[in-house]
Amino acid sequence: MVITLDDDKREQIVMGKGIAFKKRIGDWVPDESIDQVFYLANQETSLKFQELLGNIPLEMMKLSDDIIVYAKSTLKKSLNDTIYISLTDHLYTALERKKQGIAIKNLLLWDIKRFFPEEYEVGVNALKMVQKRVGMELSTDEAGFIALHLVNAEMEEEVGNIYELTKLMQEITNIVKYYFKVSFDEDSVYFYRFSTHLKFFCYRLLHQREVVENDDEELYAVIKKKYLNAYRCVEKISLYLNENYDYQVSNEERLYLTIHIARIVQTTEQ
Repeated sequence: MVITLDDDKREQIVMGKGIAFKKRIGDWVPDESIDQVFYLANQETSLKFQELLGNIPLEMMKLSDDIIVYAKSTLKKSLNDTIYISLTDHLYTALERKKQGIAIKNLLLWDIKRFFPEEYEVGVNALKMVQKRVGMELSTDEAGFIALHLVNAEMEEEVGNIYELTKLMQEITNIVKYYFKVSFDEDSVYFYRFSTHLKFFCYRLLHQREVVENDDEELYAVIKKKYLNAYRCVEKISLYLNENYDYQVSNEERLYLTIHIARIVQTTEQ
């Protein structure tokens, strides 16, 4: 691996077998010796990526890059450069865990499949690419993890909306806190699940990404009855969003918000 400048004086990371052999600063790197090229606009990301390259095989880098290229062309969205670090590191770790017989359950899989179907589909096809290239089959939980990395990279790329996203998440969290008169342990896995779902919800709201309604009125009625207090809190949230963001919260979204709020409150009150 070497750091070079292209014809337009842009910094790039190039990789290839023996590419740095007998090379000095300022030497020309012939195209035929280059196997892979990475352009990372952010200096901090570039440094982290270089550190990662020292610990992960070239083939894994190529696989991750191919998945990212496929994701960009399929989703037709820009992805933040951090995806090169997060996805590559995740894939390598997932395969190492697989070799050791360790399985990690994706607690957000249902949310991801339901609310980000396009990213999840990319994740499913990414697993096929993994199996074809390295001969190892990963579970659908990993398709969800890949989708999660893609969604996070989409969010990070839209820097202008990060403030609005954070502000909206805080507003909703405060409604829940004041309604139930509780404080959350923000280091707990339960708060992580709640805040991740909330991030998904706020992202969709700010980008007007509609959820396809589930016509299961019976399920909606059961959840409403079982978690009545949480449902009433969601009603307050829905009213607030309607008045301040002109957003109508769907029954599907009410259902999942109710479930997640009920869980976080129950674990906090225990």
